[in-house]
Formats: sequence, structure tokens, C-alpha cells
Amino acid sequence: MKAIYCTGCRLQRVDMATTEPTGLQSDPPAFQESGCQPKYLPPEFVGSRDNGPQTSYSCYLIELNKYCYKKTQLQNVILALRTRLESDDEKLSFELRVDGGSWVGQIVYIGDVGLSNEEIHRCQRFQVIVFRVLLDRNLNKLDKALGRFNRVDGSAVIDYLLLPSIGPVDNPFIDWKIISSALFSYAKPEHRHSHFCSRHGCRPMHTKNGLLFSCLLENSLVWTPHNGNLYCVVGILDNLDGSSSFKIRGKESITYKEYYKKKHGVELCFETEPFLNGKHIPMVQNYLHRGEARKIRESSTSSVELPPELCDVIMSPVPIAMLYSFSCVPSIMHRFESLLIASRLKKLCTDHCAKSAVIPTSKILEAITTNLCQENFHLESLETLGDSFLKYASSRHVFKTYPNDPEGVLTAKRERMISNSLLYKLGCNCNIPGFIRNEQFDPKTWVVPGDCSIDNKLDEECVLTSGKVYSWGRRNMKNKMIADVTEALIGAFLNTAGEIAALSFMKWLGLDIDLINVPIVRNIPVNAEKLVDIKHLESDSLLNYTFRDPSLLVEALTHGSYVLHGTQSYQRLEFLGDAVLDYAITAHLYDKYPGLSPGCLTELRSASVNNTCYALSSVKAGLHNHILHSSTALQSLINDAVQDIKQSSASSTFGWELEASFPKVLGDIIESIAGAIYLDSGLKADIVFQKIRLLLEPMVTPESLRLNPVKELTELCQKRKYRMEAPVETYKNGEAYITLEVVANGAVHRGSSSARSKKTAIRLACKSVLKLLEPET
Repeated sequence: MKAIYCTGCRLQRVDMATTEPTGLQSDPPAFQESGCQPKYLPPEFVGSRDNGPQTSYSCYLIELNKYCYKKTQLQNVILALRTRLESDDEKLSFELRVDGGSWVGQIVYIGDVGLSNEEIHRCQRFQVIVFRVLLDRNLNKLDKALGRFNRVDGSAVIDYLLLPSIGPVDNPFIDWKIISSALFSYAKPEHRHSHFCSRHGCRPMHTKNGLLFSCLLENSLVWTPHNGNLYCVVGILDNLDGSSSFKIRGKESITYKEYYKKKHGVELCFETEPFLNGKHIPMVQNYLHRGEARKIRESSTSSVELPPELCDVIMSPVPIAMLYSFSCVPSIMHRFESLLIASRLKKLCTDHCAKSAVIPTSKILEAITTNLCQENFHLESLETLGDSFLKYASSRHVFKTYPNDPEGVLTAKRERMISNSLLYKLGCNCNIPGFIRNEQFDPKTWVVPGDCSIDNKLDEECVLTSGKVYSWGRRNMKNKMIADVTEALIGAFLNTAGEIAALSFMKWLGLDIDLINVPIVRNIPVNAEKLVDIKHLESDSLLNYTFRDPSLLVEALTHGSYVLHGTQSYQRLEFLGDAVLDYAITAHLYDKYPGLSPGCLTELRSASVNNTCYALSSVKAGLHNHILHSSTALQSLINDAVQDIKQSSASSTFGWELEASFPKVLGDIIESIAGAIYLDSGLKADIVFQKIRLLLEPMVTPESLRLNPVKELTELCQKRKYRMEAPVETYKNGEAYITLEVVANGAVHRGSSSARSKKTAIRLACKSVLKLLEPET
């Protein structure tokens, strides 16, 4: 998997839109239409290694010292940037998943510091060594990185500093002693045994490359050439040396000297010198993954007894707490980068629309994060919310704009306004794809800042009005993903700043849809009381709503077969009410269950907004008795549906348990009545939900949610690698007959069902197969 950022790979500064789009512009460039999209980097991370005599850095504290890893308290880390962050970005938070727990910390501005060229060089060398050791665990790669370390050509590179911190949180400063550990050398007089050391108990000890004081071996990073491993020394084992014995796997007893000779072919020459207590260096993992981090074998976390003469010191002093802390930094910096990119997108949007809207950067980040990232959050909930609002706003727009068009024409016009292909093009026109996060973080591809071991240069070319954004390379991206992110951004503006802000953002995209409350003129001379029982329907036991224009209620209950009697069919009201209910219910679920996983909100919406749910509600409320129609065939279907419901054990108006299908009109009238109330109330969606909710109770909850058998079977087959064959369908006497086969573990599981509706027949066939597969799961 390619990294989203890479030092040394070609970097371009992107020119974002500087004018507000007024509509659908020309098609995006060819590379966008082919699915090849840019990926953006925040300019705060990019700089040049061509420094002046002194360079100013803005410092930010990464708070880690309140957490322990393997019973060791972590140390804070200082992030030094050449650019001061904007005020909105100066206190960003992160959450890591470590050892089954959640670590929450902040990145807080602590002040500026001026560094000389020599100090910058020392800091860069330190972080290159530390991160290359942690990421590669291989000295050969470290030698390559250090071999290119002094390259200075003025080109743009990933350039910031990550430094050890010392002191309290309210007064931290850079730990230069640890940074200087990167300059360790056996050649330095203060590191050789011939130099005097006044530390009590300090003594010279033999190492791979000569004598060193024992105080330099404690808290040192060492390499053992006999096995190629790297360790952090945490102490001296005064009671253990080469002549000490231990048992191999609980069997024979053997001395360490004999063991090293037998196992590694190494002869210990100083067997009376005490061993070093070594710890394996930590493994850098993706601590942003929504699952637990990969379990590390116990042997990799336990102590190791090391003969000093087999150890080559790489750095000293390097406390194990510092290494543990720095092993978390790649995940933290990936989150920090994502937040800065989200902040850039927020500024780009709010500069052109909804300027007074206050939108958290974290909400924008959620909207641009896809499920492919495998993190604790992704865009699906906001996409669901944005999709419902887009449908609502566009439905109201075409309903008002085209008062004489039938439902089918309105649906077609709405689809053209908000289709995925259009959202994709609008998103590309506004440069949204470059901000999208669509890859799981891989620490192995994380770029160590200042590492010049990659040959290609980074060039900058363009600039945008709200600040620079750098681009590195291209990545393939499905058009639907761009459309989904566009919808999720609409949801983000809607959720945090309201409908006006969402509409303003949509207008910036190129969707000029308004929700201006213009009265809709009606001229339908109908004596409503003679056609339907208005008072009964308006009563507290049903709608609990009094119509100012009762003809709307008549229209809402009028089937197409009845229009010859001078009334208008309910289809236009159904079209409008469907969108209003979808939006109102989705917004209700989003607000009521804020802690839901993204997929759960989609399932709740699906279980709440569907024709089966509405049909059950209308029958339970007795609304079927008030439908105006002139079709004996329809009446027969209604009678059968009512009988099926009476004989079922369903106690709620949701779910997928009923083994029956219903005539569409039963669900339609819930939507058409919703449309009638919406128009009569002055276009108030909240009143619609308040009144229709009475009919839908009890509504689905996360606890009562049951998946649609079709989705449940599909997900089961994907998870278990079962093969699901295409359903075989036949029709006879107005019934749909469906046969479905799933091959699981070599066995064929076949389910068949029939119903008046093809969808119902497929659902029941899937339900039948799921029962057959229960022993397999």
C-alpha cells in the first residue's frame, strides 16, 4: 500500500479554486475521470533543509506522560514546526488504542524556540536514528539513511522535528542530553574507559568495540551482531555472568558461556563480567486501528540477559521510556496530519460559504475518512444524514418548481439533480478528492521527517487562497467514494451548523437549491367531509393534527383509480412526504443515538424508512379503511394484507419477520399523509415527524434492530467466504417464486419462497437459507 505522504517523492503545491462555483463546471481533468486522484499533505509538515544561521520553530507538546506501557511511564514528546499553526489547530486531540485500552492526549502549543544549524542537524540525526531503528530494526537501512543525511539541495521535504521532552507539562523543555545520544562514539574521550568517571559504582566493561563505563551502558541502545538484534539496556545484572547456569526449556542445565558457544558459536572472553539487562525495542504498530493492536509474543516483551562483550552501543543514553513513547509517534503524527488536512478543507469551504458557521475540524475529518481506513470513525453516518437532507431539499425544490408534473417526472428530475455522477463531478471541481482519506495507516510506510534516503526531489508549484496544500503522487479512487464524501460533508455542515449552512455549502459545490418558504397555491374545490372522515383522522388517537386545508388529507388518501371522481391522486404528496419522513427520521436517529457505530445508523434508517414498516403502521392505525379507490383487485389485496397482519405475531411496526407482502398503497399513504401535513403546516418537517411518529411507534432502537435477511446473508457469505449463487426466479398466477443457493464448506444450502412481491420472496428465501446455515455458524 502506498503511503499518503513520502519524503523525497515528487510534491506539488496545489492551486485550489479561488472563486465560488456557480454551477456544474466543465468535466474534471482526464486523470480524475479515470479514478486517479491527488493526495494532499499539510504545508506545516513541508520545508527546506537549506537553513539560515538560525531557524525559529513553533513547539507543541504531545502529551503522553499520563500513560504507562509495559509498566513504564511514558515521556512527553515535543513537535517543532517551522510554521505556527492557526489558532483553531493549536489544541488538537488524538486517541490511540493500546493493549485493549484507549489513550487520549492532546497536542498543545508551548512556545517558540530558535535553533542553530548545528542544533537542527543534531535533532534531525537523532530522530532519523530513533525512527529508523524502531521502524526497520535493521542497521543496514540505518546506515543508508545516515549516508544520505547530509544532502542539502534546497528542495522541499517533509521537515519537522520530534524531540524528547523533560520537565513538567506546564514547563517542558527539550532534552538535549538524550538528543546528544545520537552523537555517541567510541572515539570520544568522555566515552572511553581511560577518561575518569566520578559516578559511584561505575566501572569499565568490555563491549564489542572496546571498553566503556558501565554508566554509559545503562539506558543505551545496543546491537548484537551475533543475532542481528537491537536491544535497550535497562540495567546491570550484578549477580549474573557467563559462568552462571540456567535451564534450557526446563531440561538440562548449562552455563551462559556454554550456551553462547553451542548456540551461536561465540566464545565469551570475559565471563566474569556482569551481564546487561536488555529489553527488545518496541514494535511500531498502527494504534489508530479500530481493532486491538496486534498481539506481540511474550518473548518479545520479556527481559534478555546480554553479555556486554557481544554488544555494540549505537546510542547512549536512551531510556526505554523514550523508545516506548516514540513508538506511538507515527500513529499520532498520522492523525495530526489528517486533522491539519481536514482543517485546510474546512477553511477552503468556509472561505466561500457559511463563513459564520462553527464546524469542528474533527467533524470534517470524519466526513473525509472512509471505512477503508479501519479507524474508530468513518463517514457513513454523516453520509446517511447528508443523503437524506439532499433528497429532502431537492424533492422540495422540484415539487415547488414543477407544480403540474406527476410523481414519476419529479423523481427523474430529482435524480438528475443529486445523482452520484453529478456529486462526483461537483466534488472534483471543488478539489475534494485530494482531501479524502482512503487508506489504512501502515507505520512501515510512514516517512521519517528529515530522512533523505529517497532520491526523488519534492517540488512545489501552486498555491491556494486559504493557504498552501501539497500534493504527492496519484491514487486510484472510485467515483462513488467521492460522491459519498461530498454527501458526508453536507451532513457535517448540517449536523454542526444547521440547514442554512448545509445549503450554503451545497451552493458552493454547484447545487443551487433553496428552502425558501414560498406558499404553494392550491385550487382544488373538494368537499372533504363528504369523502373522508376528517374528524376521525384528525383525532388525538390518530394524527392529532387539525388541517387548515382538509383537501390535502383527501388527496393524501386518493388512489389513482379514484381520480375520475374529480380528486387528485396522492402520488405527488407521496413523493414529497417520502423525502420529508426520510430526512426527519434520519435526523432523529442521528441526534438520539450519537454514540452509534456508523453502520448501525444506516441499518436503523433502513429498518425505519421502508414500505413494509409504513404498511404495518397504516393497517394498525386503520388508515386502510379510509383509502379512496375504485379497484376491486386492490381491495382484495388490502383485505389479504390485513388478514396476514392479524394472523402474525408482529408486535411492532418494524423488522423483517412478517412472511407476507403488502400492496404498495398501504405504505404510500403514510408518506402522502406526511406530505399533506408538511404542506398544511407551512413546510415544517418537525411537525411532520411529531405527528407521523405516533403511527410508527414503537420505533426501532439499537436494541431491537434486526438486519434485513438479504443484507445479513450477504454479509455472512462475505465474511465466511461462502458462495452465493444468483437467485432463480419464476412467476405464476401473480406470485414470484425465488430459489436461492449458498455453497458453504462444500455443502449446498437451498432456500425457496414465494410472495406477491419479488422483494418479499427474496427476503424470505434468504431467511430460509440463514436458518439452514445456523449449524455452520
